[in-house]
Amino acid sequence: MRITILGAGAWGTALASVLAARDEVVLWARDPAQVAAISTTRRNERYLPGITLPDGVVVSSDFDAARAHAQLVLLAVPVAALRPLAGALRARGHAGPVVWLSKGLERDTHLLVHQIMAAELPGVPVGPLSGPSFAQEVARGLPTALVVAGDAGLCAAATAALHGGNLRIYSSDDVVGVEVGGAVKNVLAIAAGIADALELGTNARAALVTRGLAETRRFGEALGAQAETFMGLAGLGDLVLTCTGDLSRNRRVGLALGRGADLATTLQELGHVAEGVWSAPAIVARARAVSVEMPICEAVCAVLEGRVSPRAAVERLLARDPRMERQ
Repeated sequence: MRITILGAGAWGTALASVLAARDEVVLWARDPAQVAAISTTRRNERYLPGITLPDGVVVSSDFDAARAHAQLVLLAVPVAALRPLAGALRARGHAGPVVWLSKGLERDTHLLVHQIMAAELPGVPVGPLSGPSFAQEVARGLPTALVVAGDAGLCAAATAALHGGNLRIYSSDDVVGVEVGGAVKNVLAIAAGIADALELGTNARAALVTRGLAETRRFGEALGAQAETFMGLAGLGDLVLTCTGDLSRNRRVGLALGRGADLATTLQELGHVAEGVWSAPAIVARARAVSVEMPICEAVCAVLEGRVSPRAAVERLLARDPRMERQ
């Protein structure tokens, strides 16, 4: 299949590297200088160091040519860049299936990505690809299981293109659940990093993951998601990986904040987008709009905004009144 990946960050580069063995892949980047460097060295040292792109991957900054190539488009850019990119596809009459890899809510509108796509690409088959996955491991060919969500045609097209080798693709019709699981876990990973930095122990981490999953389910159900989705790859699977793995950008943000670093310096040193930082206020605002309580996410927001220290945020959570576990 002919696949175009829009976005040459870590995730886009990793998928290009793996899919080139069975698909015709174009990897698009906006910056011609980045494209020239990757084309020459066959490496993307800024975002995915140590991985060599197969010769079959075409790297291009020509948007029109990249779009025209595609039977399937993968959007591998941060949530903040999705709307203009989808608008560019619409302006060129794009009608083929589009799958996004981003995990988060739009910061200013508090919208989930499928709502952005409905506005920007009406009538186009679209859906998220999510699940427990670090780009570095995918690029190295290590076993990974992901889930694509959407209608039957979109899921079939994405599975045909992506499933194979050590990459397993499952399907779901719960777009909202898959999106919410991927978005909220990033915020919870920041909390996990803070807890680890404060040396609160593995008991605390397990409690955070469990109660964080409860927050995610409550939020998702209020938006129309299916509860069982949160026990799958896009829910529990992604949450466990992101809250425990050393490759997690969001957990690394939490580790730094818990050790006393300021947010601006942390993000500058990270060198990548940590979606949890940008999505946290949108998640909390959207949850309040549907009367869902998310105390862990609210605590992370308070730390990110400098309203409380990491330790004070933990103390506030521990001081909450007891309740039934399933509330």
